[in-house]
Amino acid sequence: MVARHDQTTDPELLAALLQARRGTAFFARKLNELSDAELDGDSLLPGWTRRHITAHIGYNARAIARLIEWAATGVETPMYPSTEVRDHEINFGATLSPIALRHLFDHSAVHLNVEWRDLPEDAWHHNVRTIQGREVPATETVWMRSREVWMHAVDLANGAAFRDIPVPVLERLLADITGAWKTRGTDVGLVVKVTDRDLTFGDTTTASPTVVSGPLAAVVEWAAGRGNGGVTAAGPGATNGAVPAAPKWI
Repeated sequence: MVARHDQTTDPELLAALLQARRGTAFFARKLNELSDAELDGDSLLPGWTRRHITAHIGYNARAIARLIEWAATGVETPMYPSTEVRDHEINFGATLSPIALRHLFDHSAVHLNVEWRDLPEDAWHHNVRTIQGREVPATETVWMRSREVWMHAVDLANGAAFRDIPVPVLERLLADITGAWKTRGTDVGLVVKVTDRDLTFGDTTTASPTVVSGPLAAVVEWAAGRGNGGVTAAGPGATNGAVPAAPKWI
């Protein structure tokens, strides 16, 4: 049998696909290290068990696959009918038996990978719509998935850390988060500095901002609301040197 390959030949898109696939493999490894009983344990997200994380990642793959089908056929197939339907789906998925939950993750990941693989070169530029209502080219779905699998692998609370996430993913994630803050106006008086990269984000117009700084992985962990180990803060928002909570971004 002849091996089948991605139809796209765009080197940047192929690199992004590789990063997403590696993230899926990383999530799979952290999931498979957990026993069935451990799936009932808490994740790093308040109110969500590891079951919720796994269900979310499984149904997210199906939702993104629907966008790729949209790009391929031109027939509108939304990610979800509504955010309420998405939330209900996750809560239902969290009640599945361990074997069904694992199959959900495995099968949905394979399905999405096949949809990506078989999407014609020109269809990657067709616009689809995210659950937030953004019109984006199909190429954006690769980042949408990459962000989910890498970050939620950490949320499984099974030993993965932000330092395990590749630098390009961390850098784009930080740009996304700080971009969301700017759009909402919640970054006023806040500057974020990455000490092991030449990166600065936030409100550089304020005379005396609160400055949160640290290595890239630690800064992203803080910005994503997962903890503040490894970062320091100075300025008006850092009472007695304490690191303030990051603004919400989703």
